[in-house]
Amino acid sequence: MNDYYVYILTNQNNHVMYIGVTNNLRRRVYEHKMGLYEGFTKKYRVHKLVYFECCHDVKAAIQREKQLKGWSREKKNSLVMSQNPEWKDLAT
Repeated sequence: MNDYYVYILTNQNNHVMYIGVTNNLRRRVYEHKMGLYEGFTKKYRVHKLVYFECCHDVKAAIQREKQLKGWSREKKNSLVMSQNPEWKDLAT
């Protein structure tokens, strides 16, 4: 059984959010932090892991990712605050 992760990254001042899904959270966060790929997270320096959750099914993880992407910023902030009220980088 594989685990899949839905995660939220933000930038240093918590103004920009990125939501993604992966089957290897440690590797994926490392890739974001090192700027290994061109794109949104590299351009806006979105490297701080502030939230993640585990799913046991890839379809459920993708569905959850889409759900979170559709939420308002206020609702996303509340989700992060419920698990990480200080917005600490969970990958350090």
